[in-house]
Amino acid sequence: MRSSSPRSKAKFFDFKDGVGCGSAVLNRKWVGANPDALARIAGLNIDSSVEMLIAETDANDPFVQEEQMMPLLPIVRANDFSQGLSIAKQSEHGDKHSAMIHTMNVARMTEMGQAMDTTIFVKNGPCLAGLGLGGEGFISFSIATTTGEGITTPRTFTRYRRCTLVNNLNIVR
Repeated sequence: MRSSSPRSKAKFFDFKDGVGCGSAVLNRKWVGANPDALARIAGLNIDSSVEMLIAETDANDPFVQEEQMMPLLPIVRANDFSQGLSIAKQSEHGDKHSAMIHTMNVARMTEMGQAMDTTIFVKNGPCLAGLGLGGEGFISFSIATTTGEGITTPRTFTRYRRCTLVNNLNIVR
């Protein structure tokens, strides 16, 4: 799927001046919507069994720049790893929330992990692995990095940083 037109994006985001922090704000109506409902806005008819939409877009697209909480994965082409890392770092906005990478190159995992400096950094797995679902540690849905808490427990409320690698470098069988 190609990224949708500006007109259809206006259904997903509010672009009015002064809204939020001066950037696009997600229309909460679409949070958790089924992919077929999202595709209809873009003028596509897809089967209701489709679980995820993938859209090629540019780095400045609001689907890249804003947290969307819907089953749409925006893909941005980069010329090389260095440019891809730069785009990823810019789109994270310094929130120190989460980052993911899929590679077998441990040096690149390390470079990205250090550059992103996020509370959750997942390698070769879904982002939920960083919250304990299929990854390491206890399950926690609290990640309040803008206030410094990070992944918390009711007992500590301290910022634990997680670096989760799925299916490789496992030392326990």
